[in-house]
Amino acid sequence: MPVSVGARGGTVETDPDTGRAISGAGSLPAGLAVALDGFTRHLRAERGLSPHSVRAYHGDVAGLLEHARRMGHDTVATLDLRVLRSWLAAQSTRGRARTTLARRAAAARTFTAWAVRDGLLASDCGALLSSPRSRPALPAVLDRAEAAALLDVATVATDDAEPESIRDLAVLEVLYASGIRVGELCGLDLDDIDDGRRVLRVMGKGSKERTVPIGLPAVRALDRWLAEGRPRLARPGSGPAAFLGSRGGRLDPRTARRAVHRLLSHVPGAPDLGPHGLRHSAATHLLEGGADLRSVQELLGHATLATTQIYTHVSVDRLKATYDQAHPRA
Repeated sequence: MPVSVGARGGTVETDPDTGRAISGAGSLPAGLAVALDGFTRHLRAERGLSPHSVRAYHGDVAGLLEHARRMGHDTVATLDLRVLRSWLAAQSTRGRARTTLARRAAAARTFTAWAVRDGLLASDCGALLSSPRSRPALPAVLDRAEAAALLDVATVATDDAEPESIRDLAVLEVLYASGIRVGELCGLDLDDIDDGRRVLRVMGKGSKERTVPIGLPAVRALDRWLAEGRPRLARPGSGPAAFLGSRGGRLDPRTARRAVHRLLSHVPGAPDLGPHGLRHSAATHLLEGGADLRSVQELLGHATLATTQIYTHVSVDRLKATYDQAHPRA
């Protein structure tokens, strides 16, 4: 990420997509700003995190260091548990959600562990920092009928033969068929698609590669996009990107999100979901269809089984609802 000199002598890190300063870095003293920059480089180069994850960590730690500055600290060496707890307490009084507090506590622990390894901090005060246990909210999902209706809407939209409409159908089919993240979909290259085996090679979080199967409807939608839509949008600089935007560059995740919201708005009664909602729906429908939890974990690219288990709660809730409606002694 590009950096420039801030007004107080520290550095300002800018978002490479927007060119805007990332909040927090510009107001830091040089000692804290240099540490923040080093931590950000560590996340990007050594841990291989996605740009989105790097920005999230950077923003959280920048907030922590700004709080430390207001408490009179101008170097990482003087950080202690009192500063960390004070920062989280201030977030709590502002009404931040438990999930947000848990994430920020995790970011603080990651930062202090790195600072100790890098010799900036004598002892790891973050290791003693506890955080509120988050209560994961059950994700909103489409039911099977709503998912089918959404794909029907997207199919009808291709009657205009516009390349964007053909692309959007392929985007929805692939997202629902595979459960991959929208960033993973937009990162697909042409040679990541194996039509014969009906699989995609996906680069996930932490630069971890996995192979994901897709069904025949998704293959057909992809084939049509690659044969009829992509050639009409491709430009000399398009490169190997599988999905393209209207100007020929790699498809932006925001464009994919807008397409999902727009097409889903034509499905009566369906919740307003984005691409991640299709991921949730795919996982839920797999489990409802009898897939085992470990296979769904591998498909989604979850690091731990605990992350995948939230979908079992969704499936059980639906099972209970069906039972209540159908059983004569419910």
